[in-house]
Amino acid sequence: MKISCNKCQCNFSVPDEKLPPEQVVFLPCPRCKTRLTVDTRTSVLSMNDHVPSAAELVDSLEKTLIEAITSSNYDASEKPFDFLEPGIETALICEHDSKVLAEVRSKVKLLGYHTVEPDNAAEALKKMRFHTFDLIVINETFGSSSPDDNPLLTYLEGISIAIRRNIFVALISNRFRTMDNMAAFNKSVNVVIELRNINEIDKILRRAMEDNQAFYSVFKESLITTGRG
Repeated sequence: MKISCNKCQCNFSVPDEKLPPEQVVFLPCPRCKTRLTVDTRTSVLSMNDHVPSAAELVDSLEKTLIEAITSSNYDASEKPFDFLEPGIETALICEHDSKVLAEVRSKVKLLGYHTVEPDNAAEALKKMRFHTFDLIVINETFGSSSPDDNPLLTYLEGISIAIRRNIFVALISNRFRTMDNMAAFNKSVNVVIELRNINEIDKILRRAMEDNQAFYSVFKESLITTGRG
């Protein structure tokens, strides 16, 4: 089997007979020692095979995760944080470009967040299953070649509104202008940040979060007034 490291792009091969069939196994990258996940249950699609949609991919990943949790393949190291003091805010950054990731990481940390940076969509979904992040920053092409078929955005659209309301989602895009409210509404995110403005992401997030907090303060007051808060 040919294996590629998402972190250092090292490509190497492991003899098929060395890998247990129909299991999830973990291997260290020979170059950077990053822990890699190899699923021998997954077959390569042929040209005639069905190509899954984002919704099908999310469903498949969730089933695989649930199976792993309830079997010997479960690994508690997938949990993003072992312990956090009350009041500590967390952020999930889903960005494939290392330079952009470094910029976002530094600015988000300046805002006081503890960050997690998954290498791929499957890892990001696992992190979201184990932890409710206060902030999620997603490049619209992270985990998908099509920005309109992003599995992470599909997952977020399907979670409970009571949970989603407490997660601030920022979408990095090359297609939409920064703080385009109609685009944000269409993509079911809180704010859109155009890639060329990424060096100002801290200012953009701060402004958008203030607007979001002001909106929900009125919403929460109305719930209390109607006896639903």
